Amino acid sequence: QVQLVESGGGSVQSGGSLRLSCAVSGYNSGYTFLGWFRQAPGKEREGVAVIDNAGSTTYATSVKGRFTISLDNAKNELYLQMSGLKPEDTATYYCACDASLTWFHQSRARPRFMGQGTQVTVSS
Repeated sequence: QVQLVESGGGSVQSGGSLRLSCAVSGYNSGYTFLGWFRQAPGKEREGVAVIDNAGSTTYATSVKGRFTISLDNAKNELYLQMSGLKPEDTATYYCACDASLTWFHQSRARPRFMGQGTQVTVSS
C-alpha cells in the first residue's frame, strides 16, 4: 500500500515561489508514475506534473516553464518547485501515484493512490 503525505503549501503573493514535498512510502517500481494534480473549488481536477521511473517528466501546459518536479530516491520524497506563481495556481495540490497516466490526462480519473492535499493560495 502506497502512502503519500504532502507538505509545503501556504500563501504567497503573485510572482512568488513555493516548494511542495510529498513523503512516499510503500512505493515499488510497478507504480510507474509519481506526480501532482490540483483542484480548485468549482474547477475540474488538473494534472500538473508527473515523473516516471526513468526520470522523464511531463507538465501541464499551464505550468510548463514555471514548475519543476523532482524525485529524491534516497529520501523517498517527491517535490514540486513552483515559481512565478499566479492567482490561477490557487488550488489544493495532491500527490499521486499510479501505474498509468490516465489520472493525469483525464480530469475525472482518480489516481490509484493520492495524498490528503496541501493548499496553495496565490494572491494578486
